[in-house]
Amino acid sequence: MIATLTLRERRIGLGLSVALAVLGLAMAAAARTGPMAVHGGMALILGLVLIFAIGGALYDHPEQGEDRLTRYYDAPTRFGIVMTLIWAVIGMGVGVWLAALMYWPEATPPWPATSFGRLRPVHTSGVIFGFGGNALIATSFWVLQRTSRARLADAVSPWVVLIGYNLFCLWAASGYLMGSTQSKEYAEPEWYADIWLTIVWVTYFVLYIRTLARRAEPHIYVANWYYMAFILVVALLHIVNNLALPVSWTGAESFPVWAGVQDAMIQWWYGHNAVAFFLTAGFLGMLYYFLPVRAQRPIWSYRLSILSFWGIVFFYMWAGSHHLHYTALPYWVQTLGMTFSVMLLVPSWASAGNAIATLNGAWHKVRDDATLRFMFVAAVFYGLSTFEGSFLAIRPVNSLSHYTDWTVGHVHSGTLGWVAMIVFGAIYTLVPRLSGRDTMAWPKAIEWHFWLAVAGTLVYVVALWNAGITQGLMWRAYDENGALSYSFIQSVEAMLPYYAARTLGGTLFLAGAVLCALNCRATMRTAGDRVDATDRPLAAQPAE
Repeated sequence: MIATLTLRERRIGLGLSVALAVLGLAMAAAARTGPMAVHGGMALILGLVLIFAIGGALYDHPEQGEDRLTRYYDAPTRFGIVMTLIWAVIGMGVGVWLAALMYWPEATPPWPATSFGRLRPVHTSGVIFGFGGNALIATSFWVLQRTSRARLADAVSPWVVLIGYNLFCLWAASGYLMGSTQSKEYAEPEWYADIWLTIVWVTYFVLYIRTLARRAEPHIYVANWYYMAFILVVALLHIVNNLALPVSWTGAESFPVWAGVQDAMIQWWYGHNAVAFFLTAGFLGMLYYFLPVRAQRPIWSYRLSILSFWGIVFFYMWAGSHHLHYTALPYWVQTLGMTFSVMLLVPSWASAGNAIATLNGAWHKVRDDATLRFMFVAAVFYGLSTFEGSFLAIRPVNSLSHYTDWTVGHVHSGTLGWVAMIVFGAIYTLVPRLSGRDTMAWPKAIEWHFWLAVAGTLVYVVALWNAGITQGLMWRAYDENGALSYSFIQSVEAMLPYYAARTLGGTLFLAGAVLCALNCRATMRTAGDRVDATDRPLAAQPAE
């Protein structure tokens, strides 16, 4: 990291590290106890580590010459990939443990921090924001430079974004373990963490726009449209959903601005658009770059990719209220959300079909290349998940599926089958290039990972589809006297075999993720004596 910075940039980094340490000290001193004090201590330690790392090497490395501006800057991408894999193992590991607790609840340790309620947001946030977020940031830096033929606008901002974002993720996970959240559906962290993320995210957006403005390629490739939509709309969602008034500046407690049915609507406007722009738009940007690169084929229809973009951006914004059928939300708002959710099937399937059609003429590569197979399966699951989402938004279907494990199965068909698969495909494409190699260190391990991931996803999703439909039917079954045929505890007992299968599926998927992390570590460790990807000139690479 430090060797890639000029003397001026190192001084800026040193100043920012001092500011972070001072902020952490102020937080810890003001709060003294509780989550805010702990998080202040984390910021202080991180700031001190960066001060010693940058200050100790301030003049040790040779000054970077102007020729560095003619090369891509990929050190942040490498760091982001490492953090992606770390959060994958943490988030998925906690998820497997929680799945096991659903089958074996008496195994819960007697400490509050290990209760299901506190670990559950650690799993969801660790996978979505830790694993998914780092993957999006890391790949966006790579894609932005290659499609613009321009180096990142500066060398400090990418580190501010990545280090600041991971500090936020660490604050969130540790806050959940301490029982400190805003008590919303997505268990948002404390008010000061929200402000910190806003600063980091604005830095990210400004860096992206600045780099695009200095591009040598006049055309803005479609992947950048998806990445920009992801960055911009997530900022909007985060600010509006997390508006809160702190009780004091020395504690983590706060009062939400929204209340009642308005709070519910805002939460699901946020929740579904987090799916739309975090878990869909950003990863479609990833798909539209890495699939053609790996297949060595142009996108089947570039015009269709643009039309799909605008359809997704417009329709998704209105779909959140379908999560609130049969609630106090006005009926017309529920119907509006249901209608736009069904309409979403058109642009969503346009993207899925466009990706699959891109592979025409390259099916032999899909057969032989496990990395490309990850991307193909991702496109298939994207089409499947979007169809299922539109189907579940229909009010009569929702009456059967809502509050059941069918919804959990649907979510995981998207996160495991779509999001994780395209991330792993991108990682297996990027890591050899970042390490100056032609292939991963363990090529056979990619095959093992692919089949572990596919088997784990299918076992998990099919088990919860069956579980959810069984639950919904048992809850609405009546006898001839009009009484419920089954008690709630009977419906819980009927879930045991499905929860056992769910745990097995999650374990298989986790095993694949661990294998991927070890494979990437082995590949990156051999990069020292090879040509580094950062030595590549600012020119379009083959199939880029």
